[in-house]
Amino acid sequence: MKHRKERLTVTVDRSLIRAANDAVAAGRASSLSGWVNLALSERAAKERRLVALAEAVALYESEFGAISDAELEARERADRRSSIVVRGAKGGRRPPRRSRG
Repeated sequence: MKHRKERLTVTVDRSLIRAANDAVAAGRASSLSGWVNLALSERAAKERRLVALAEAVALYESEFGAISDAELEARERADRRSSIVVRGAKGGRRPPRRSRG
């Protein structure tokens, strides 16, 4: 079943129009309308995820209390300690090599 489309008039930054036209020329989008439609779809999906995340945090906080800045900072430190660098470290430093044995 094909979705019914509606005409829309909007004002868009020139750089975005160039990017869309480049995508069409390179075959990454079927048309300018298709590129804009995809961008709007992706934004709508992001908004749904953000709403779901906010609802999850609110539900957690209603049960366990507000998440403090100290808890967020502790979690960030723990995440950094357990993370694995896959693209190289900041400042051009390489992470230490892990032994394979």
